[in-house]
Amino acid sequence: MATETHGVPQLVLESVFGFNGHVSSGLRVHPDGEHLIYPLGCTVILKRIKDGKQEFLNGHTNNVSCISVSKSGSYIASGQVNFMGFKAIIIIWDYAQRTIHAELLLHKAKVEALAFSPNDKYLVSLGGQDDGSIVVWNVETKQAICGSPASASSAGHCLTLQYSNTNNIFVSAGSGTVRVWELDLLNRKIKPTECQTGKLKRNVQCLEISDDDQFIYCGTTSGDIMKMTLKTGLLSDCGPAKPKYSQGVNVLRVLKSGDLLVGSGSGTFTMCSRTNFKTLKEVQLEKGVTSIALRGDGQQFFVGTKAAQMYSFSSGNFEAELISTSHNSAVNDVAILFGTSVIFGTCSGEDIRVWYIDKPKELLRITVPNMTCNSLDFMTDGHSIISAWNDGKIRVFGPESGRLMLIIHDAHKMGVTAIAGTRDCKRIVSGGGEGKVRVWELQPHGHRLLETMTKHKATVTCIKVKSNDKECVTASSDGACIIWDIVRFVSLQMMIANTSFKTVCYHPEEYQIITSGTDRKVTYWDVFDGSVIRELEASLSGSINGMHISQDGKHFATGGDDKLLKVWDYTAGEVTHVGKAHGGSITSIKLCSNNRTLISTSADGAILQWKFPHPSSS
Repeated sequence: MATETHGVPQLVLESVFGFNGHVSSGLRVHPDGEHLIYPLGCTVILKRIKDGKQEFLNGHTNNVSCISVSKSGSYIASGQVNFMGFKAIIIIWDYAQRTIHAELLLHKAKVEALAFSPNDKYLVSLGGQDDGSIVVWNVETKQAICGSPASASSAGHCLTLQYSNTNNIFVSAGSGTVRVWELDLLNRKIKPTECQTGKLKRNVQCLEISDDDQFIYCGTTSGDIMKMTLKTGLLSDCGPAKPKYSQGVNVLRVLKSGDLLVGSGSGTFTMCSRTNFKTLKEVQLEKGVTSIALRGDGQQFFVGTKAAQMYSFSSGNFEAELISTSHNSAVNDVAILFGTSVIFGTCSGEDIRVWYIDKPKELLRITVPNMTCNSLDFMTDGHSIISAWNDGKIRVFGPESGRLMLIIHDAHKMGVTAIAGTRDCKRIVSGGGEGKVRVWELQPHGHRLLETMTKHKATVTCIKVKSNDKECVTASSDGACIIWDIVRFVSLQMMIANTSFKTVCYHPEEYQIITSGTDRKVTYWDVFDGSVIRELEASLSGSINGMHISQDGKHFATGGDDKLLKVWDYTAGEVTHVGKAHGGSITSIKLCSNNRTLISTSADGAILQWKFPHPSSS
């Protein structure tokens, strides 16, 4: 069966544009001080700070939910989420070899948090809401030593873990619970002691233990910090009194000086004093802070936010330097500048971003607040980016300046959903949520509507223009695919299937088209009589959302809700390679004209760049 990917060669991942800023403390600095470690989808990324070179740890089958690095740096542990009723895996990676040291399977549905003991011998893991247990593992033997329910039956869910810096004690905390655990290796047991918070009822989101193991600092959803004595488990202080941290304290780090770095849900990043929690320095970042990672002795630190941004700080001047940025919501479309393999554009939510292919770097960002960009394309002369928006407008931007060059108001009633430009750069073909297809002529100082073509009954999902600019093909969620004459504005052929079409491509010789959609099939059609030539089962689960064909017509790539990127042989109709790294449904795919690079985007905001396995023979 064509969809079986077992034993099929893997695609090589070249670079990743993205960072999952929703993973609590997901951004880490390796003790060697040279690499950042962070998750994206199913992948753990190691990024060299000096030059941005990336390496990838692949082994998870679903989104990575937590990360921990051992004190010596020999090991990295990462846990994932899984479907209800299934166990979620923890992988311990050998850092030097970049290989899997152990795969640990006990927790149900989600691994919430991980922490290594200071001597690298033990790993503590916390299961998610459906699991609720703490397990201590022996790193060397790869076996579980002991386990226990994380919180007392009267308390709420446990959310976070931290190991002490000197002995076999660790702390867990969550909603209405803070516990100090002692590891009794002889009897293979862990013994909890409840911390006493008096009248304070708090939900703890993050924990930090001071270097000398004297104090536990707990960041709460209420926006204050509880300071407790580790030895006695008693509350010694709580602050700041006013104003509290807006939207809660998400993450804490203790500096060598004893002062605290605090990241809040509202995006304020603060250095505060250890004695009275008074703010010493403060800076406002975009969206909630979820990670603070210290480099070396804390002279430099890195901060990650929910906006998928990474910042670098030095403790001296406390100024934010943006070092990496990416989409933080579903990427709807990707387009590559015609005839080049250097620059590509993506759209997501309210912005369009233009990127370099050679290094994961954002060149330009165009933002239209409170709107959603559904689709984009580069005009073949490279002088403009055309884009389709949910407010019914077509916007044309300069690809270098990002300047708005033209706006077509009321292009489509229910939003513009698909767009394509002709090769001569004189016309735009657009499709809308109401099913109409419109052809626009671009003029030196404006535009003119040439024709509206009405045969589709639902959203137009994809438009491709034939190379001679005389015809185009449109796919729609109404189950029809129509070939139009865009000189005489009549329909030439209609292909109908029991599916909601998501994407369509012309074969480069243009006597066939291929379509795919919710029926999980890739269908080859004859352009002249609209007959089905062949059907391929392209996915075991979920629709195919993105598809692109190579310029020589020998291969095409598909991706969809099963999160797998597949490269197919066009003639044989078989999968030649498969790519597994996306953590969300694949939304769009484009192949560079030089057949070297394949770019795929997904619903979790990730953009992945793969080495295309069939370089052009010419």
